[in-house]
Amino acid sequence: MPNETIDDIRRIIDELDDTIVKALGERQKIVQKVISGKLERADEIRDPEREEKVLAKIRQKAPEAGVDPFFLEQLFREIIQHSVRYQTHALIDHQHDKTNTQAIRVSYQGTDGAFSHQAAMRHFKQRYTNVECIGYTRFEEAVDAVERKEVDVAILPIENTTAGSINDTYDLLNERNLFITGEEVLHINHCLMAPENIHISNIRRILSHPQAIAQCSRFLSSLPRCHVESYFDTAMAARKVRDDADLSQAAIASSYAAEIYGLNILKRDLANQKENFTRFVIVGPEALHCDPQLNCKTSLILATVDEKGALLNCLNILGGNGINMTKLESRPRLGHPWQSLFYLDIEGNQHTPRIADALEKLIKKSQYLKILGSYPVREGKW
Repeated sequence: MPNETIDDIRRIIDELDDTIVKALGERQKIVQKVISGKLERADEIRDPEREEKVLAKIRQKAPEAGVDPFFLEQLFREIIQHSVRYQTHALIDHQHDKTNTQAIRVSYQGTDGAFSHQAAMRHFKQRYTNVECIGYTRFEEAVDAVERKEVDVAILPIENTTAGSINDTYDLLNERNLFITGEEVLHINHCLMAPENIHISNIRRILSHPQAIAQCSRFLSSLPRCHVESYFDTAMAARKVRDDADLSQAAIASSYAAEIYGLNILKRDLANQKENFTRFVIVGPEALHCDPQLNCKTSLILATVDEKGALLNCLNILGGNGINMTKLESRPRLGHPWQSLFYLDIEGNQHTPRIADALEKLIKKSQYLKILGSYPVREGKW
């Protein structure tokens, strides 16, 4: 069609996009049928051999379709990871008699549009018809709501690839009688937003959460005429900017928050590190019992005895049992001057013999041990 206009071409692209979305929807319906059969037969969730065959076919077909093989492989890896994620949640709900549960109440720190709110919706929306997210000003209040049974679970940020660990969450996990039952990883894209599409040079005051400010320090240092002010939450900062309608004032928050509060995005991707991710944990009043076939991690808190080489002795127990440690974090032990608590993530399920044996040995070697729970690993990067 030599007389096609740019609008004609865009219309064709829109139609193709609709076709892709519908095809993914049809694929998801098939996945739902597959998991139903797996639950009845107790089949393995993943079939790595089949996955590699699928990806090999995709790579072969890519040149014929005029598509970069690497791009297509990455795309289908994400599609497969999404399928595995859905099947993992379906198996957990099946084993905990929650298959017919339609609603869940989730507490989080912040307000509508906060990154924690986004993470909660991402984690639960596919599993429940009604996901009610309730925001609180502080982490403690979100956890209190779980203990008072006002909500089913809380979602808490625990670490960020740019700013590091969120210490308040670690302290709460030690102080409260709650268990980690899941995790979510969210790609954090900080955006500068204002009531109107004004030039950044007109901004004199920027509001955001301290974590977001730390993650965007390089961008903020390039604006010497701006006063940067800490706020309770990124989304709360966005809401205040909307309500004040002051064109010299802006907020750093998510594009989701800009959409909710009707703000104009002046600049995207503000973080120092472009690969900026935050890991969240789901905490509830009861521990999760994971099926052995699931890819799990176990989180625990450890305090060593006061003797030379005590921490090394504990870590050698894990190594001796062939257990890989994916995280080791130390925090001061409140009420015990000059003592530390060590927060560990290890690969595996605490109910498997190898992990159970190692934990039994750790109990004898340590001064204090608290198992925070075993839960499925968040599959995929996004």
